[in-house]
Amino acid sequence: METSVRARAGTVDQNLIQANAQHRYEVRPNDIPLSCPMPGMYLWNSHPKVYLPIRETGEAKCPYCGAEYYFAGKKD
Repeated sequence: METSVRARAGTVDQNLIQANAQHRYEVRPNDIPLSCPMPGMYLWNSHPKVYLPIRETGEAKCPYCGAEYYFAGKKD
């Protein structure tokens, strides 16, 4: 299953994605710079934020949770 995550501010009453709930996420140009967990995810039950290099290969894997990200836009 794949999920697109868009940048949003997070409060407890918003409909956010549970961090690390899936293992493969689609990344769009507006998600760069890429971090795990991403801005649209809850942070309270997740690992520390880590920035992931995705531009060169179009793919990245989080060293903490193993989540895989793939770039859906054009590479610059």
